[in-house]
Amino acid sequence: MTTVGFIGSGQIGRTVARLAVGAGHRVVLSNSRGPRTLADTIAELGPRASAATSEEAATAGDLVVVTVPVKAFPDLPAAMPAGKTVIDTCNYGPERDGHIPELDNGSLTSSELLLRHLPEARPVKAFNNIYYKHLLSLARPAGAADRSFLPIAGDSAPAKAEVTAFIESLGYGVADAGPLAEGRRQATGTPVWGTPYGPYSDEQGRPADEATIRAALAAATR
Repeated sequence: MTTVGFIGSGQIGRTVARLAVGAGHRVVLSNSRGPRTLADTIAELGPRASAATSEEAATAGDLVVVTVPVKAFPDLPAAMPAGKTVIDTCNYGPERDGHIPELDNGSLTSSELLLRHLPEARPVKAFNNIYYKHLLSLARPAGAADRSFLPIAGDSAPAKAEVTAFIESLGYGVADAGPLAEGRRQATGTPVWGTPYGPYSDEQGRPADEATIRAALAAATR
């Protein structure tokens, strides 16, 4: 059993937390408005869930899920423990985040930008390419013929192994896309972003096997 700290509790964060609780993990949720605002979510998730401040969630988690707007990176807890594996679910959107030159010109990925703010962490890009309703509905047990895959990217092999084990426990296979810089292949608007799992109008989604995800990653261009 893993304890997973969440910095941000939006749609993807709450969905990952729900799957994690279902898989037997503990979750510690936080948001920018304070623990009291998460009371309903905690009640829904049950006794394996608790609410805390962002700093407390970052410290409590064996893994930490960062699921906030990219513009909020400067507000992340400065005291992130060294060596902590961080799952970055975030997508850059200039219309929401404002224009960030390094992301606009492709010299950095959003995960590399995150690493600038959390230099002691080990970030792994994951969960950013799938609609939250599909993430919930497409989970399947290990060995299922229709098990879907999610891409990940990261520079630390131990961190990627840790994240892979966690994702597999939630009901998904993993397609390793390579180092953190290759996270661009699963960024907003790329072939692997949303499309392999079906349209948003179909809330159940469609399974996407490893070959489908790898083909979509390979089709990404700068």
